[in-house]
Amino acid sequence: MSNPPVSLLVFDIFGTVVDWHGSIVREVSALYPQVDADAFALAWRAGYQPAMQRVRGGEIGFVRLDELHRGILDDILPRFGLAHLGEAERAQLNRVWHRLNPWPDSAAGLTRLKRRFTISTLSNGNIGLLTNMAKRGGLPWDCVLSAEVFRAYKPDPRVYLGAAETFGLSPAEVMMVAAHHEDLAAARDCGLATAYIERPLEFGANNVKDVSPVAANGWHARDLLHLADQLGC
Repeated sequence: MSNPPVSLLVFDIFGTVVDWHGSIVREVSALYPQVDADAFALAWRAGYQPAMQRVRGGEIGFVRLDELHRGILDDILPRFGLAHLGEAERAQLNRVWHRLNPWPDSAAGLTRLKRRFTISTLSNGNIGLLTNMAKRGGLPWDCVLSAEVFRAYKPDPRVYLGAAETFGLSPAEVMMVAAHHEDLAAARDCGLATAYIERPLEFGANNVKDVSPVAANGWHARDLLHLADQLGC
C-alpha cells in the first residue's frame, strides 16, 4: 500500500527558517564592537547540543531553551571580555534568540506552502521564543509547536511522533523540513517524510556548510521558495 499524502509540514527553525548566525553577529557587533562577533555567535551555538544533552541524558530535568541559552551565555561571556555585564544586559542579550531574522525567502516561501499544507514549527526553541520570532519576522505559522510541549528535545522520538499525534495524523502524513541531516534522519526513523533545505551560510561566510543531497530525503531544495515550487504551491 502507498503512503497517505502529506498534509502537515513541520519546520526546524534555527538555521532552516531564520539566520541565527547573521542575526547574532549584527546585534553583538552593534552592542560590543570590540568583540569578535563571528566567534561569539559560533561559541554560543556550540553550547547548544551539550546543554540539551544534559536534559536528554537525565542529568537535569526539562528546562526551556531560553534557560539553556542563558547558561551558555554566562559561560562564554568571560572568554570575550564581557564578564562585567550586569543582569539587565545579560537578559537583553539572551533574548536575541527571540529577534532572529528570517532568511530572505522564508516568509514568502511559507506563505506559498501554507496554501496547500498546514504549516507548524517543530523546534527545540520554546513557545514564547518561537512566537515572538514569528511575530517580528512575519512568519505565517498555522501552529507553533515546540519541544516544550513534549518535554523532550529533538531528536527524541516523542517530539516527531507528538507532532503527528497533535494533529491526529499518521507519521507518514507529516513532513519534517530542516537544514540539518541529523534532524531529518531522526524524523525518518519515526516514519515522517523529509525535505532538506540548503542553508550554506548557516554558520557564516567563513564556515560554508556542505549542502550535498542525501538520497534518503524525499525532497531537496535550495530554499523554501524552491520547496514550494517542487510541492506545487
